Amino acid sequence: MSSRRTPARVDRRAFLRYTGAVGAAAAFTGALAACGGPSSTNAPDSAASKGTGGGTGGATITAGISYALSTGFDPMTSSGATPVAANWHIFEGLVDLNPVSLTARPALATALPVQVGPTTYRATLRDGATFHDGSPVTADDVVFSFERILDPKNASLMAQFLPFLRSARAVDAHTVEFALKYPFALFPSRISVVKIVPKKIVQADEKGFDAKPVGSGPYALVSATREDKIVFKKYARYNGRYPAKAEAMTWNLLSDASARVSAVQSGRVAAIEDVPYIDMAGLKRKVTVESAASFGNLFLMFNCAKKPFDDQRVRQALHYALDTDKIIATAMSGQATPASGYLQPSHPDYVKAATVYGHDPAKAKALLQAAGVSDLKVTVLTTDTSWVQDIAPLVKESWDAVGVRTTLSIGQSSAQYAKIDTGDFDLLVAPGDPSVFGNDVDLLMRWFYVGTWPETRYRWSGTAQGKQVVSLLDQAARTTDDATRTKLWSQVTDIVAEQAPLYPILHRKLPTAWDGHALAGFSPVPTTGLSFLGVSPA
Repeated sequence: MSSRRTPARVDRRAFLRYTGAVGAAAAFTGALAACGGPSSTNAPDSAASKGTGGGTGGATITAGISYALSTGFDPMTSSGATPVAANWHIFEGLVDLNPVSLTARPALATALPVQVGPTTYRATLRDGATFHDGSPVTADDVVFSFERILDPKNASLMAQFLPFLRSARAVDAHTVEFALKYPFALFPSRISVVKIVPKKIVQADEKGFDAKPVGSGPYALVSATREDKIVFKKYARYNGRYPAKAEAMTWNLLSDASARVSAVQSGRVAAIEDVPYIDMAGLKRKVTVESAASFGNLFLMFNCAKKPFDDQRVRQALHYALDTDKIIATAMSGQATPASGYLQPSHPDYVKAATVYGHDPAKAKALLQAAGVSDLKVTVLTTDTSWVQDIAPLVKESWDAVGVRTTLSIGQSSAQYAKIDTGDFDLLVAPGDPSVFGNDVDLLMRWFYVGTWPETRYRWSGTAQGKQVVSLLDQAARTTDDATRTKLWSQVTDIVAEQAPLYPILHRKLPTAWDGHALAGFSPVPTTGLSFLGVSPA
């Protein structure tokens, strides 16, 4: 099979085309990827969950989904929170991430890819796997799925996550071999970003496939109507580890928070995502409500090409001025953690940054004075996501308190990022969560600190520190020593915390509500979306 070169980064126009306001939880909201007994795939994987067959599905699972159907379903380009979550059920990768733990597990492959050389891996497809049209899943389909992402002409968002991959080739009908440009220890889990698609169907009608996808997962898409609902049906011929446990699913698209709350209270739906913080206590009297700790954050991003925000002391001052504890208590009902590092404390690779921004108005004023800045006026762009709107007045209050005259500009993500990409902004406060694509540190850091974001959004890539961050991440990617890799990631954390061109203010918890009498084996996920893999209507 032919080899294609991976682009160093996604073309800027293509990036914007596919991600739009990717910093908002709309592209992970603006993010991607459940517990119970062995029958639940929301639980840790176990031998008991590895049987095959179509499951014992019956009845219909109903759900209330918060985010709009903002993109199509083609996994090469899909970035919207709702289609990404839908694709967990429609498609399989060779490897997928457990939606709850975000750990890698075999999907179409019989096991995690095996390293057969310093830069060579192999994966074997499970016998009898078929797409929803009944055609067999072959090694050629796997190679095609990778090659279309690596092809620069396709400008796939996923290409930036595979800079280490040189080529994929079919060894035989059930075996695929991958050649890497350099050793990359995270390879077995990283390839979860690639979902396997049927070559013949995609080549025949790529646009049609984007609207009505055909995968190999436990559920097949029946229909998808913007501003209304997505309907799925069980794929009876699915023979993988995580069969459908319901005959059908209906996802009602309920962007209005009160409509979602009412739907789960009345029993019209069995589960909802994105529970408003103010409604959590009341909902707990009727249904189960739990919050999952997540990487999902509220970040502060500066236009580093514009004075005085090119001075790190000014950036630090605005961080120190924020009363983050008050923001979390008042606007989020305590459902967040102040950022003490780039990652949330629950992340397995969390390290505390050398610079931690506690609320210190005196230090904020001193830093502004040291930078020679007085009577600072800022216009703060922020998104119209409901929980962010609740926070915005408290951000203004914090900055006004240290003498920074603050004007709020709240708008749709697409409009705000359009201003940012022309350079017409001071700073942005917005949500972001690249963990919808993967949970390893390299991916989470590269998303915000390599390529499009530092180059064309906060305009920091040309600085010595910006170049150092890229160099350290490249060194970490190429090392085979875990301790060395962790040390390099820690150095990056310290740099971005101190420089703060874009840095988290807080990491939020994601509240989900469901009726435990209606669903068996359900668990909330630490990203946007809902997972019903292995979940039964009770």
